[in-house]
Amino acid sequence: MSPQDTIVVRNGTVIDGTGAGPRPDWAVVVRGGRIDWMGPAAELPRIGAAHRVLDARGGTVLPGFIDAHVHLTMPAGGMNPAHLLDDPPHYGYYRAIPLLRATLEAGVTGARDLAGLDMAVQKAVDEGVVDGPRLTIAYRALGPTGGHGDFRTCCGFDSGTVLGPDGGISMLTDGVDEALRNTREAMRRGAGVIKVMASGGVWSPRDTPWHDGLNVEEMTAIVREAAAHDVPVAAHAQSARSIRNALAAGVASVEHGYEIDAEGIDMLGESGAFLVPTLSTATTPPDPEKSAPYAVAKKLKLQEHLSENISAAIAAGVKVALGTDAGICPHGRNLRELELLVRHGMTPMGALLAGTRNAAELLGTAGEVGTLEPGKRADIVVCAGDPLADIALPGDPDNITAVLMDGAVRKDTTGAARTAPGAED
Repeated sequence: MSPQDTIVVRNGTVIDGTGAGPRPDWAVVVRGGRIDWMGPAAELPRIGAAHRVLDARGGTVLPGFIDAHVHLTMPAGGMNPAHLLDDPPHYGYYRAIPLLRATLEAGVTGARDLAGLDMAVQKAVDEGVVDGPRLTIAYRALGPTGGHGDFRTCCGFDSGTVLGPDGGISMLTDGVDEALRNTREAMRRGAGVIKVMASGGVWSPRDTPWHDGLNVEEMTAIVREAAAHDVPVAAHAQSARSIRNALAAGVASVEHGYEIDAEGIDMLGESGAFLVPTLSTATTPPDPEKSAPYAVAKKLKLQEHLSENISAAIAAGVKVALGTDAGICPHGRNLRELELLVRHGMTPMGALLAGTRNAAELLGTAGEVGTLEPGKRADIVVCAGDPLADIALPGDPDNITAVLMDGAVRKDTTGAARTAPGAED
């Protein structure tokens, strides 16, 4: 079905992503790729033309979800530089194709790729060359020499040069001058978000999550320059100190935030920045068969207290947006994050909002997506059953029975979509 088709989604319970309660037996009318009308099925207006009917009987109609932290060129399950030695240049483009499709079919109609993808992939999705969610890209992450993003091993092999489809995943950034230059270069390359490395990380070989990354002065320069172009900054920040540094610099979101402390929670609340806790990767044990030994050791240590820290931040009421770090954890299981958010203290409705309205606000796309409202893009997901009763349901992509993006049916496993004859006005 094309975005120009008229589609009626009916017989389901609508959760519109605004925070309003569920509305049983509502219908949604889609015309020209946008939501034209929604309301009780008994009040459904005459369509007046041939149209498609998508029967959501027994299911829940939701806004398309947004994953605010993915890496669509990374192999899932871990990252060992030795496994990348035989990848030819630009192989990342082809590796991304099935991952993009799996992400879309999991119910994710928008994704923020925080280093790896470039404008070529974004354009290919926008023009329908490949199937995938609507993309916001960082292009490259900005991090210091020897920090997270510097994937050079002692022998000089640089796995970072093969993780991105056109030959990289980061730009080494030392000092304010390079911070400004690389911010401008990332934006020239299409970045709709700038990613900074405020701390070290698990997968880079020469640092740890307890090391600082870029300093406050460097990050402040990046935030100021990006803001002049209406581009937000996302900070990879795992230690308590790096979280405080990133928030002091004015970032829009803290990614991971595993060791956030009381001061960081207060700063997060005062600033209005988002926490993107990426619990899908945080809570997954490292696999020694797929991950370098240094990464296994760091992650096991990091996992000791991260659940209690993230739970404390959620209990304090900070703004949370859904993000998975897919690429480190498996692709196509993105909405498992909803269940993990609930395990860490969110209500089921709060988790759904984290993946819809909140994530759209973080990406700056809330005027177009994130909620089901007349006039907005028709990004719509149908989930079998009631996710408010069982938040684990959306995490299984088999339970995502239909996906519409811009009014085009991109997935329909119900077999219920059918053509209805036109009715004379």
